[in-house]
Amino acid sequence: MIETGRRRSGEPVCAADVAAAAQLACLLEASASKPGNVSPARQFDDLHYEDFLASAAAIGAPLAAAATRPLGETVRLAVEATARWTRSNSNLGIVLLLAPIARAALLNPWSAKPDTNDALREAVRRVVDATTVDDARDVYAAIRLAAPGGLGRVADQDVAHEPTVTLVGAMRMASDRDAVAREYATGFELTFAIGVPALARARGDGLGWNDAGVETFLTLLAAGPDTHIVRRSGAALALDVTRLAQSTLAAGGVRTAAGRDAIARMDSALTDPRHAANPGTSADLTAAAIFVMLLGGGWPSPRQSASPGGRDAAAR
Repeated sequence: MIETGRRRSGEPVCAADVAAAAQLACLLEASASKPGNVSPARQFDDLHYEDFLASAAAIGAPLAAAATRPLGETVRLAVEATARWTRSNSNLGIVLLLAPIARAALLNPWSAKPDTNDALREAVRRVVDATTVDDARDVYAAIRLAAPGGLGRVADQDVAHEPTVTLVGAMRMASDRDAVAREYATGFELTFAIGVPALARARGDGLGWNDAGVETFLTLLAAGPDTHIVRRSGAALALDVTRLAQSTLAAGGVRTAAGRDAIARMDSALTDPRHAANPGTSADLTAAAIFVMLLGGGWPSPRQSASPGGRDAAAR
């Protein structure tokens, strides 16, 4: 059999796997035609599809070395690398989600399949729980560099100042207003309990990566209000968008003609000059789910892997 270089489910994760999986996860997420987000067919005035391509390439090396340095330093270096290639905040949330997963996968060899990731999730929890004040300091510096919109100010542990608590402590304090912070506080609940199962189900049913990404995104958005929308435009609009995602999935989503029509209507409803209803956090969580699945050897769908006429068979 010709060796294709693709990591198989159950094989140990190495630095090259992490870099490739992180870059590919970002590319697949950015390329999926998710309603309200930047995609190959849509750009914002201050954020283009090409910015996401550049940032995907930029984070490969920092995440590949996630086992060799503290978590906060990895986040800061990934954001700094991104800033050398794009002037937009294209991936802060993604980096915050992918960095602990990358470190956990490298430090804790695991043999999970794409749909059974309890071992990896527990390893991520250990990585997050072990964070320090120095980790928080590096992450605060990364956030200031990325300068995300709608951040606001808080009375305690504001990112404009130096932290005095550990990174996980700071994230717990922010978990009521930010879904990425909530992932740190809950052992990546949305990623592992909602995003990964939705993606595995879609891929197992034979959906391509674009449709599977859109369905995963809608599933995460339907699970609760997107905190990026909350920060920028308020809780009422965020709840309206969540209800729109729920009704779009109920219509069949990417799987039916009626559902695809509903996606198109949803996309139109979320489009405005201010991008006030851009579900950016749900997109970040989608990237994290894709990353987990790729680390588990989930690049081909189960149908593709089992097909006697598929690529693996043809390579023999």
